[in-house]
Amino acid sequence: MKKIKVVSMILMLFATMSVFANSGADVNPEASLCAQIRGMLKKNSFKVASEDWTAQVFFTINKDGELVVLSVDTENSSLENFIKGRLNYRKVNLDNIPSGKVFTLPVRVTA
Repeated sequence: MKKIKVVSMILMLFATMSVFANSGADVNPEASLCAQIRGMLKKNSFKVASEDWTAQVFFTINKDGELVVLSVDTENSSLENFIKGRLNYRKVNLDNIPSGKVFTLPVRVTA
């Protein structure tokens, strides 16, 4: 009987340790950042005729947690102005993103 109690206490100890050791799923802060930017660009009134419009957006995050668009590489000036207007100096909610790091984001507007 004493051995059963000791074994059960050891099993409970291991079960408790494994619960505290599991910190949960790690959230990728860059994926969260992309999701926030996608939400900012989602509602638009572009009428794309035949081919998709694409752009390569280079941006950074300042010390206040705001997006700063550095450049938008695209052949479509209205898409460039739209992206700059929607993203430049918009606040994002992130904790683990270092300020000053340059990010690249591909943007595609489809019909």
